[in-house]
Amino acid sequence: MQLSFTFRSTEANEALKEYAKEKLERIHKYFPEPIKVHVVYSQQRGYLHAADVQITLSTGLVVKGMEASEDFFSAIDLVMAKIERQLRRYKDRIRDHKPAAGPQRSLTHRVFSDEGHAPTATKTAAEKVAPAAASPPAQPPAVESPRIIKEDKFIAEPLSVDEAIMRMNLLHESFLCFNNIETHQINVVYRRDDGTYGLIETTH
Repeated sequence: MQLSFTFRSTEANEALKEYAKEKLERIHKYFPEPIKVHVVYSQQRGYLHAADVQITLSTGLVVKGMEASEDFFSAIDLVMAKIERQLRRYKDRIRDHKPAAGPQRSLTHRVFSDEGHAPTATKTAAEKVAPAAASPPAQPPAVESPRIIKEDKFIAEPLSVDEAIMRMNLLHESFLCFNNIETHQINVVYRRDDGTYGLIETTH
């Protein structure tokens, strides 16, 4: 197992490395093949301690999870329990996983900020006492357009709907864009609040 660590806003700690390594050894009962793991320890809001784990399996599948707690040791306990539940759930399907044949589609993801607000005009003392008729017609306030603050490019892989749901759950994401191997169209699968899944399909 290739294991690497990153410590953000906190000092590197050998005890944390060894503790995470012991926890990670448990997943070998599901996948004995060599795997690559990256663990990120970071502090959040000054008092929460977060453990972010990304596991790349020999099949190419990626499993991710992040948990925060009052200390790093309990955070790694929580995130590894979450990851192990997903690995147990999809164990057989992951062992038999083979990349689907089909074209990959390049997509762009942009994040916008709409923090700008229309400026509020401040009247002078003379304007406050002047008759309304003497005031010039009110101009609509200037509205700032949302600005792009982040842009990423990623590949929508060819997947079936079932595979897309599995990938989304393994990544612990709320949605996933993919290239449907049956329709060859970009689809989005997402998790609903009631625990079911939704599918958005493009149509002509």
